[in-house]
Amino acid sequence: MGIRHYKPTSAGRRGATVGDFVEITDRKKRPEKSLTKRAKKKGGRNNQGKITVRHRGGGHKRLYRMIDFKRNKDGIPAKVLGVEYDPNRSARIALVEYEDGEKRYIIAPQGLKVGEVIYSGDGVEPKVGNCMPLSSIPPGTVIHNIEMQPGRGAQLCRSAGTNAVMNAREAKWAQITLPSGEVRRLPSSCRATIGAIGNSEHQGIVLGKAGRKRWLGRRPHVRGTAMNPVAHPMGGGEGRNSGGRHPCSPTGKLAKGGSTRKRRKSSSSAIVRRRKSRRYGQLKT
Repeated sequence: MGIRHYKPTSAGRRGATVGDFVEITDRKKRPEKSLTKRAKKKGGRNNQGKITVRHRGGGHKRLYRMIDFKRNKDGIPAKVLGVEYDPNRSARIALVEYEDGEKRYIIAPQGLKVGEVIYSGDGVEPKVGNCMPLSSIPPGTVIHNIEMQPGRGAQLCRSAGTNAVMNAREAKWAQITLPSGEVRRLPSSCRATIGAIGNSEHQGIVLGKAGRKRWLGRRPHVRGTAMNPVAHPMGGGEGRNSGGRHPCSPTGKLAKGGSTRKRRKSSSSAIVRRRKSRRYGQLKT
C-alpha cells in the first residue's frame, strides 16, 4: 500500500492524504451478502440511553463483515478469491472459499495474493496466511491473529501493520513478543496466523479536515480547560488557565500516567516482561 497526497485545492485538501487501495482487487465489488449484517449504532450510549463513551455518534452507514477469527476448518484448502476494504477496521480483509464451497472472511496478511491456497490446522506449512497452533510454529516466526484462550478466536494483533514474534516454547506454554514490547506466555494450543497484517501505512494517513473525522463516527472533543467548573474539574478560572491540576476526565479520572489495568487481573500472571511506559521509557510495574 502507498499513500496518495491531495493537491491543495482547498483548506481541507491541503495536507490531507488517503490510501491508494492498490491491494484491493475489485473496488466496485459488493461484499459477500451471506457474510454481512447490519451494524447498529449506539452513539456511545448504554441500554438506559446514557452516554458511557464520549465523542461517539453520526458517521456513515456500515455493513459489518463477519470475520473468521477462529480458523477452525482444519485440513481443508481455502482459495483466496479477493482482497476487500472493510470500513469497520484498519486492516484489509480477504475473501476465501473452502473446497466444500463455504466462504469466509479473514484478516488479510501482507503478501497474500489472489489465487493462493491457505490451510488451517496442526502440521501445515508455516507460510503466510496459514493458521496453526503455537506448538507447531517455529521460533522467530512473525505471527498475527493470536488466540489468548484455545478455541476462543484471535484477540491479539488484529489491526493494520501489527505483528508479534514467536519466541520459544516450554512444555505446554509458548512465549511471544507483542508489538508493545510486552512478552507474554500463552498456552501452546492457542492458534495464530503466519505473517504480518497488511496496510502498514494506515497510521501515516492525515485526515486533513474535521469532516472526515465525522464520517468515521467521531464527534468533537472539547478541552476541559475551555469548560465551566460545573462541567469539568479543570474548567473555570480567570483568563486562559491550564487547569491547575493533572489532566483528567470530567469524572476526575487521571488521563496521563495513571494505571488503568486491574491490579488483580487473572491474566497478569502470564506477563513475563511488561511493556515499556511511553511517558518515562521504563518498564511498567
